[in-house]
Amino acid sequence: MRIFMNRYFSIAIAAVLTVAASLKGNATTDLSQYVDPFIGVDGGGNVFPGPCVPFGMVKVGPDCGGKDWNAGWDRDGNIHGFSNVHVSGTGGGCKYGNILFAPITGALDTRDYSSPRENEHVGLGLYGVDLARYGTSARLTALQRSAMHEYTFPASDESKIIVDLGSFLSSHERQYLVGSEVRIISDTEMEGYTRIRGGWNIGDPYTVYFYAVFDTPSDGCGTWKSDRIEPGKKEQYDTNEPTGAYFAYRTSDRQKITVKVGISYLSTGKARMNLAEMESWNFDEVRAACVARWNEILNKIEVKGSDEQKKIFYTALYHSYLQPVDKTGENSKWISDEPYYDDFYCIWDTFRATHPLFTLLTPSKQVDMLRSLLDIYRHEGYAPDARSGDDNGRVQGGSNVDMLFADAYVKGLRGVDYELALEAMIKNAEVAPGGDERKEGRGGISDYNEKGFVSTKFERAGTRTMEYANCDYAIATLARGLNEKEIAQKYMERSRNWQNLWNPDVESLGFKGFVWPRHSDGSWWSEDDYSVFQGGTWPDFVYETFSWELSFYVPHDVNGLIEKCGGKEQFTRRLDTYFSHEKWDQRWYMGLFQISNEPGFLTPTLYNYVGRPDKTAEVVRKTLKERYNTTKEGIPGNDDSGSMSSWYVFHALGFYPNTGQDLYLISSPTFEEAVIHLENGKDLLIKAKKASEKNIYVQSVKLNGEPLDACSFKHTDIANGGTLEFVMGSKPSKWGTVGVENQL
Repeated sequence: MRIFMNRYFSIAIAAVLTVAASLKGNATTDLSQYVDPFIGVDGGGNVFPGPCVPFGMVKVGPDCGGKDWNAGWDRDGNIHGFSNVHVSGTGGGCKYGNILFAPITGALDTRDYSSPRENEHVGLGLYGVDLARYGTSARLTALQRSAMHEYTFPASDESKIIVDLGSFLSSHERQYLVGSEVRIISDTEMEGYTRIRGGWNIGDPYTVYFYAVFDTPSDGCGTWKSDRIEPGKKEQYDTNEPTGAYFAYRTSDRQKITVKVGISYLSTGKARMNLAEMESWNFDEVRAACVARWNEILNKIEVKGSDEQKKIFYTALYHSYLQPVDKTGENSKWISDEPYYDDFYCIWDTFRATHPLFTLLTPSKQVDMLRSLLDIYRHEGYAPDARSGDDNGRVQGGSNVDMLFADAYVKGLRGVDYELALEAMIKNAEVAPGGDERKEGRGGISDYNEKGFVSTKFERAGTRTMEYANCDYAIATLARGLNEKEIAQKYMERSRNWQNLWNPDVESLGFKGFVWPRHSDGSWWSEDDYSVFQGGTWPDFVYETFSWELSFYVPHDVNGLIEKCGGKEQFTRRLDTYFSHEKWDQRWYMGLFQISNEPGFLTPTLYNYVGRPDKTAEVVRKTLKERYNTTKEGIPGNDDSGSMSSWYVFHALGFYPNTGQDLYLISSPTFEEAVIHLENGKDLLIKAKKASEKNIYVQSVKLNGEPLDACSFKHTDIANGGTLEFVMGSKPSKWGTVGVENQL
């Protein structure tokens, strides 16, 4: 029975205002006012707007319209209800949208119980909305493995809370129902599961179990199977059909009924155990606990700036920590004492910025993720590039888990079995996955290892070749660190394979030399059959990019690329053209720069390699100013599990990683002062004197009190804290003209 106490309200307010979490042993600041979960939900951002905690297994929120949007939310269409499992900022087909609750009045029509929405509002740890069809309203909040649904009803003799186990999200890469089951235990409890297969990664079946407890005893109940409603029946067993259940109530005007829901991937009993984390029945207190968890993350970085700057920055930081999902103890495939993370969706997107951000701010979490990836390798044979619903898939470009292991090693992360990591990386590089080569490993390596490139006999040949070369550099890096000299030499040689797709005779916009398709016999495709502006996806030569852009993707050998392009001056002009030549819709591009997608993430900082950090500053600042904002379209493309947001966080601080190398490339800090509270208790103080919208150019830099002439520095320079002191100005300076040391 629900218990109301005045002290709950006092505790909730105190928890929100002075969250008693600890960073360096001190109380944190409440930064929840600067997080707007609606930023980036629209315009292709696909960000999840509902409540969850960092890396939370439960993401409770609305499923809207045709239930064909990845995060469940859609600006158009009715709300069907509120499911408890979602992903955030993803492309491709849908996944999840499981265990859906809805508050309705009147007769139940299981084929259409959706409602128009009114007064939709969000905050950190909060989603709220009114359902106009029924005169009901909902408030949602969540913890790690449980959700709280608070429903407000009008005066009605036919109020109901329904639980639909046949509901899920689905689009072009469809999910399919395998089966479901529900059981009403008492007048305040029910449990069940839904089993789904398919979705984005074309995955094996996964099962989501729930246990729900209601604070108000029901006046009646019923269940259904395949739209056959059976009032009074308390159980529907699994016959591979959609099932559901409801509790009925006679409600007074504005009566609230609260539901606590535990979620598990193992059993209903485990779902009940997971619900034990939510001790309170007070909505505001539970929300305060959610906010407290987020403040532990948000307070990792303190910035001084305007409220708008803080809103964009802290929302971006929030988005970065939504995925992957911590499912430790919830692995449905095997028993293990290792951490377990799921919904790497996918590493192709997140290795470039999101995981390096974890390495900087929360290295212990990054170590847990790497241990999880290695445990998957132990039990399933491959460390995944992508995984969701406890199943590997899909590999988009390279075997980019390799990049994460190398990045962790060069940045000094401890607690990872690097010998096993090297074994897993070599498995990727040497053993063809067979069957569906989109699932794991490296597709097309029979070509790559024999010819030195992936021919067009295989899909995504261009992207694969360029990314495999970088991944080979990662293998060489780790092997060298482990004193495996022969392995290091072998893969260092392979890391030069990108040159085998470089066609020096192809010319475009006054520049010669581009990544170009080759037949299996080694001959080049005719220029009548291909173009440097031709994009592609799964079956094509390039994946989510085009040759003009992909031809800049040699992050491990930028100086070698500069030489191929004709030297520093020609390379600079080539970059200038890339950022200024307007060929397509500039909502998604800046010139040819596809800021809306990951293959171009590093390209603005390539100016640093030719000693032109002023041009890096111009591109980065223009992107931050013009392509990120506080609206529902405030992210310049799909957030891709926090990738776009992490890109913003790094550049707002003034530097960006070249993943797999102990290297940060300086761009243009936007805040006059920022403090990063490192996990080891040390602080990194970043001061940017005179930084403003006008003063975007670095005039000088001191790193730990010493002048820094290069426009880069190392992670190991700041891993134990320190100071970065910038002096900014309105005009380019002579600082940084020495460029960046070659890594190859």
